[in-house]
Amino acid sequence: MKKFTGLPVSAGIAIARLFVLKNVFLLPPEKKIDDKDIESEIKRFENALKNAERDIIETQNKVANSIGEKYAEIFAVHLMFLKDKFLREQTIRNIKTERVEAIHAFHRTIEHLRLLFGKSDGDQGKDKRRDLLDVAERIFSYLKEEEKTRIFDRPVIVVARDLSPSQTVSFEKKYVLGFATELGSGTSHTAIMAKALEIPAVVALGDILQKVEDGEEAILDGISGQLIVNPTPAVIKEYGKKKEEFLKQKKSFYLTRKLVAETADGVRINLMANISLPEEAITALKYGADGVGLFRTEFLFLNRNDLPSENEQYESYKKVASIMGKREVIVRTLDIGGDKFVSSFQSSMDLNPFLGWRAIRFCLSRKDIFKMQLKAILRAGYHGNFKILIPMITTLEEIKKTHEIIEECIEDLKSEHKQFRRLPVGIMIEVPAAALQSEAFAKEVAFFSLGTNDLIQYTMAVDRVNERVSYLYQPCNPAVLKLICSTIEAASKAGIEVGVCGETASIPETAIFFVGKGIKHLSMAPAAIPLIKQIIRKVSYACATELSEKVFEFSTHDEIFDFLKRNIEKIK
Repeated sequence: MKKFTGLPVSAGIAIARLFVLKNVFLLPPEKKIDDKDIESEIKRFENALKNAERDIIETQNKVANSIGEKYAEIFAVHLMFLKDKFLREQTIRNIKTERVEAIHAFHRTIEHLRLLFGKSDGDQGKDKRRDLLDVAERIFSYLKEEEKTRIFDRPVIVVARDLSPSQTVSFEKKYVLGFATELGSGTSHTAIMAKALEIPAVVALGDILQKVEDGEEAILDGISGQLIVNPTPAVIKEYGKKKEEFLKQKKSFYLTRKLVAETADGVRINLMANISLPEEAITALKYGADGVGLFRTEFLFLNRNDLPSENEQYESYKKVASIMGKREVIVRTLDIGGDKFVSSFQSSMDLNPFLGWRAIRFCLSRKDIFKMQLKAILRAGYHGNFKILIPMITTLEEIKKTHEIIEECIEDLKSEHKQFRRLPVGIMIEVPAAALQSEAFAKEVAFFSLGTNDLIQYTMAVDRVNERVSYLYQPCNPAVLKLICSTIEAASKAGIEVGVCGETASIPETAIFFVGKGIKHLSMAPAAIPLIKQIIRKVSYACATELSEKVFEFSTHDEIFDFLKRNIEKIK
């Protein structure tokens, strides 16, 4: 029996065999093919090459037209890789001689090339490997189109170095019972998606891929942060009981869903849900959400080789409106970049993607995509209580330009005779520059939403996925709290609402701090709502206010967090 300890990011217990994702690509189980299938597999591979070539050429033209020929040069290298004689011939040879499907034959070729480039020293070798993987991912996306349902044929706990948002969204919940990754933090996208999908997850497990094998029996404890491999029968029995107890407690939380989130002295707090897919709106109601405080729309753009049309987006947003009825739904516009990419625009151009071409910066430079989404939201807003939320705002000019584009969309919809509703527009405060300019920004928008995940990351200059510096990811650091307080004061002065949609809304200590500072809207993963509701109902608003004022008597994150924790434990 082996035990590994990491960071628990999504509660629950999973008992299943491991699916070890040692490669950067997620592949279906390998199986041999008959002689009669060889030609059809070769044809599948050649079709994938043609489709990938078409995608690369289209992307090359789009990039050249939008940001210049210089940046489009990288795709010439991608085309060179794609047309490489060895890549094609070796893959076909693998299909014929090893009798494997095209996807596995191609994978063997890519692994051979990766090893070859791995012997190259310096940045040139690294660039070649990165370009090769970009091209390979495009080809795999076509080879996997008919394979998606066959990736898992039994319940598993997925173990990987890291998981992208597109991978986590593509997993079938009935088969994937848990996530365990080498990298990650409480606010990494693996963590966020695990919470949304209600799947147990443990991250920051270190070099675990070297220590476990595919198919080993395991227990994943998303409560204590442990991965137990090859457990004894006694340990399996013990965790079976723990799982039953967890599910009973979870069921008891449902009983709170009809209760109002109101402090002991009668102050109402709206507890909203963060969702990434329309279907999650049903889960939000199951946990008693007052509305949707953050609808992450970028997940509609992932796992595909084209862009969703205006009507496709409209139908998706409208579905959320029909589920939520009169409840408020805050729709965040496309926030790709950082660690989230749309296949059509994935490239290696940004050396620091979290500081690069992402969110509103991407949208303003690709006005065609932005307008298509805004028009879909405005149309869906006719059927519900919608608001528009703009991410990653840094300057006043970005706000004004966004308002101009929204007005253009309104005029377009009028001329197209489509039903729509003019919607309130708010911005995310997730960059220190926005918090510092919040007084000026408050005059231009209808509401603020504090995106604390990125606000902490940017304020503390810390990569929230890097476990080596995870100690610097401090939600109660005085610098972070001061930026939050100045934003709240600016919103209050301007008479606009301010809410929190970052992960800190689901942490009891920080949630009570926010309540004490006058925030009436907290948005979180649906499963976190019952616990926060129970705590809010036990604390008085006067007590929360007093606690939120006293935190500034301390100088460090740990002192503040421990102070809040001690007082909340007294309330419980």
